[in-house]
Amino acid sequence: MTEPTRSRAVFSTEDFSLMKEAIADYIKKIQDKPESSKFSNLYHRLGRLG
Repeated sequence: MTEPTRSRAVFSTEDFSLMKEAIADYIKKIQDKPESSKFSNLYHRLGRLG
């Protein structure tokens, strides 16, 4: 039997910083909409990753 191949990371640490910056800008644009809290939570989760 062969061992399964190891999975590779999809995003780099730099990618998380870029996504966090983009989401922060988007949160400012939609701050009065109900979905802004979901994006705010995503922003904080990304902060824990990268």
